Amino acid sequence: MIVRKLMLAAGLLLGLTAGALAQDVRFFRIGTGGIAGTYYPIGGLLADIISSPPGARPCERGGSCGVPGLVAVAQSSNGSVANVEGLQDGSLESGFVQSDIAYQALHGAGVFAKTGKFQALRAIANLYPESMHIVARKGAGISSVRDLRGKRVALDEPGSGTLIDARLVLEAYGLSERDMHAEYIKPSPAVGKVRDGLLDAYFMVAGYPNSSVVELAESVGVELVPIVGPEVDRLLQRSPFFTRDIIPAEAYRGVGEVRTIAVNAQWLVRADLDEELVYGITKALWSDAARQLLDNGHRRARSITLATALDDLAVPLHPGAERFYRERGLAN
Repeated sequence: MIVRKLMLAAGLLLGLTAGALAQDVRFFRIGTGGIAGTYYPIGGLLADIISSPPGARPCERGGSCGVPGLVAVAQSSNGSVANVEGLQDGSLESGFVQSDIAYQALHGAGVFAKTGKFQALRAIANLYPESMHIVARKGAGISSVRDLRGKRVALDEPGSGTLIDARLVLEAYGLSERDMHAEYIKPSPAVGKVRDGLLDAYFMVAGYPNSSVVELAESVGVELVPIVGPEVDRLLQRSPFFTRDIIPAEAYRGVGEVRTIAVNAQWLVRADLDEELVYGITKALWSDAARQLLDNGHRRARSITLATALDDLAVPLHPGAERFYRERGLAN
């Protein structure tokens, strides 16, 4: 899907006719995450939904219901922090950002304490909850967070929301990176190292079922480490952007129900992005045609609903998105 989008974009750049150019073709990048995560395939789906390049069939004829002249592309990145930075420096038009990271960026807290407040952050929609996965190699002797002490553990790359959240979880249990053999790699290479016996566990914040965990569960077997106990009570008090969550039994082969925590994935843009464009994107996101793509494209995409689009937003709505929700009676 993404390759097709990139080929389409390249073809348009090289071969647009004068008539097509007159349609004000616009390219729109969606910052996602690593290719083994959930952000990347969801980004591909949303890129399909909002795109309507020159020559696309009209929506009423079974074609694109996206924004006329828009070509959107899902762009792999290091994750939430990197996507905020991409919005700041203009290398991205939009990005998926965990609610906790969005809150920190808006208020200049946490990882953004040195860079200051990014008050131009605005939301298109809340998308879906992202569960904290602590994925352990089966037989590694890891049944609790404290069992990570002395183990080889991947915490994700700098620039990822996962790394920030992993540090918060470890701190809640009286641990730090210094208590383990920490590696800073994405889930995709972490899977290979777990499979080869070179890594004991890795952290990942993603919607379930995640393809990398599915792959590992079906090959060498995995265990998901629960995040439970009084430590979680204290964690939620200090970091209210976390919520309690449950990964259901058999979301991954051979793994029972696991209690954990979650944050929300939210689709963000800059406040100065054209209001009409954001209005059109928001309208396309919640069209009937989009609903079919979301329901059939990825299991986690089924959780992207208009009913939860405004839940727990960490930053204000973009005026274009706000106008759409107001018309639907969902925003004041």
